[in-house]
This record gives sequence, C-alpha cells and structure tokens, in this order.
Amino acid sequence: MDEDMKALLERALGPFPDDCDLPLPPMGLSVEEERQQRLRDLAVAFRVFGKLGFSEGVAGHMTARDPEDPDLFWVNPFGMSFNQIRVSDLICVDHKGHVVHGRRPVNAAAFVIHAQVHEARPDAVAAAHTHSLYGKALSSLGIPLDPITQDACAFYNDHGRYDDYRGTVLAEEEGKNIAAAIGGHKAAILRNHGLITVGTTVSAAAWWFVTMERSCQAQMIAMAAGTPTLIDHDTATLTHSQIGSDLVGWFQFRPLWEQIVATQPDVFE
Repeated sequence: MDEDMKALLERALGPFPDDCDLPLPPMGLSVEEERQQRLRDLAVAFRVFGKLGFSEGVAGHMTARDPEDPDLFWVNPFGMSFNQIRVSDLICVDHKGHVVHGRRPVNAAAFVIHAQVHEARPDAVAAAHTHSLYGKALSSLGIPLDPITQDACAFYNDHGRYDDYRGTVLAEEEGKNIAAAIGGHKAAILRNHGLITVGTTVSAAAWWFVTMERSCQAQMIAMAAGTPTLIDHDTATLTHSQIGSDLVGWFQFRPLWEQIVATQPDVFE
C-alpha cells in the first residue's frame, strides 16, 4: 500500500498491519476499465440511494464524468426508479444535453445542474443531488450544517449554501450559480431544494450525500430537543482533516457498496 494512502487512512481508521486484507480504490486502470468501474459504482450508488429512500418521483440525479472525454458524463435515465437501475440503463450525455449513448431522455434539471458543476470543477468525477427528506427540511431553514457530531465535521468549513431558489432548475445561469455556491467544497445546501455533493470518485460523492443527509437528520432532531452543543473550531478542524478526504469517503461507502453487490447482483447487467 502506498505510504501516503496508509497514513491518511490510519488517521481516520486507526493503525493496521501492512499485510492486512483491505479493499483499495482501483488504480492504474485503462480508460475502458476506468469507464466500467465508474459505471458500476454509479449503478450501485443509485441502488443504495433507492434503498435509503432518497428518491422523490422522477427527481434526483447522480453523474460520473467520462474518463476519456471530459465533456461527457453518465447519468440516470429520466423516470427510472433508483431501485432498478443497472449499468446498462445508464445514459451518456454531452454538455449540451444531447444523449450520445442510450435511448431514454435525460432529466433537464440534471443536465443544467450537473453540466455546470462538472464544468466549474474539473476535479469532480461525480456529483449527486436528490430531494432527500432531511436535506430538504434543513435547507428550508437557511442555516448551515453545524459541527454537532463527528460525522458532521466532514463538512466543517467544507460546504456552501445557495439561498436564491427560483423554481425547477432549467436555466443555465441557475446551474452556474449552484456550481458557484459549491465552490471548492465537497457539498452545498440549496435552500428550499436539498443537498448536492461532489467527489473525485463516484463512491466518495455518494458517501458525502449519505452522511450529509444523516447529519441533517441528526441536527433537526437535536434542534427539536433543545440547543445542540457545537464542537469547538480546533476539534472540528482536526476531525475534518481525519474523516473529510475523498479517500476516506470511498472507504466509508464500501460496506453499502458490498451489500448491494451481494444482494442485487443484477446491478452489473
């Protein structure tokens, strides 16, 4: 294992022996192998989102940038249940919203948001946005995600806010504004709309969405019960450095990934 990778992981997971059997993000793949890996991860992530109840009718989308052509990205077909998406169902679209692979249409809002996010963030391999319950609820309050738990510290000083909701996102300018709200962060809260996350891998982007949604839920519950105690700045900053990297996000998503692969093998069809 690469020493830098090992050091980063041990900060979050604790020490482990050099010969331990630990899954690692695939490295050194060919373009075609990388494409297939991203498609497999994307299909699995949709199944996870479906299992966790993040769907809301036809709303919600997740994208993965094509490893060969950065102007193309893979996305879920419009109107298909997250619970049924397979690798073969994913469609590929360009930054003009034209479907270049697949026979189903793309969600227009998905194109507007994700195209601008991918353009603004060349480092972002993947982006995730759905209308999950607690993300929507917290977004209506116009407040940030506070460092009240260890998990929430992954977003400490690392999420933006977009406070100018103007209806369903169909205008390019709106997409640009959302991308600007994310900035260099891993996520943003879109007021009266929900959450959006990005990552250098599909699994990282998916995990940030999962744990951000749960952190929103924890904050809402804590606020309903009383006044949450915030983790102090230095501790929150330290915790962010331990658990806030995309590599750690990839590992955090792995148990969910393996559950889907074991119980729903058709996801790779």
